[in-house]
Amino acid sequence: MKKSKVGKSLPIPGLAQHPSGDEELTAMALSTLDLANHFLIAMPSMQDPIFGGAVVYVCEHNDKGVLGVVINKPTEMTMDVLFERIDLKVADSVQSQMASEPIMFGGPVQDDRGFVLHTPGARYSSSLAVTEDVAFTTSIDVLEAVAAGDGPQRLLVSIGYAGWSPGQLEDEISRNGWLTVGADAKVMFDLPIEQRYTAAIRLLGIDPMMLASEAGHA
Repeated sequence: MKKSKVGKSLPIPGLAQHPSGDEELTAMALSTLDLANHFLIAMPSMQDPIFGGAVVYVCEHNDKGVLGVVINKPTEMTMDVLFERIDLKVADSVQSQMASEPIMFGGPVQDDRGFVLHTPGARYSSSLAVTEDVAFTTSIDVLEAVAAGDGPQRLLVSIGYAGWSPGQLEDEISRNGWLTVGADAKVMFDLPIEQRYTAAIRLLGIDPMMLASEAGHA
């Protein structure tokens, strides 16, 4: 994380997808989407070992692709372990408040580096303002502020992020791999991790049990 070079335009690695026929028409329609500040909710039928059951917060969606962070898959690492690994001395007040907070598995891209979703506050050297209420920071200065007790009031720390090359996510959506809905920061920052998937689905006005039943009979 100390060597992060990610700035305000975050590149997405990978190769572009090139659908054809009816799929191409669908992809063209989806290409007008801007899913920044949306949740991607994996359909209950998704069996992917990485994204099955996931809720992804989309930080950026442009002609370079899509960048997001999985918000409901905790790792075994906690905040106190992370601070120890990056040699940050933690204020006593911070130690008592978030020592046991889990670090999320943000996605399979750059899964050896840390990333932080947080409410805006101070300026950090490598930060992307997603909305007035949510920022995405890749530089260590945000964690230095947290360790000193001067960090953002609400934050989610992840190892790795999720990335899609141009057209790739749109293709997955057209194949009914994901539901999309405008994000709610309360779901991301305030709810217990195990409640976030169901809460994200409820933002669509859908009963999660009904959706699971329909997927099971597909």
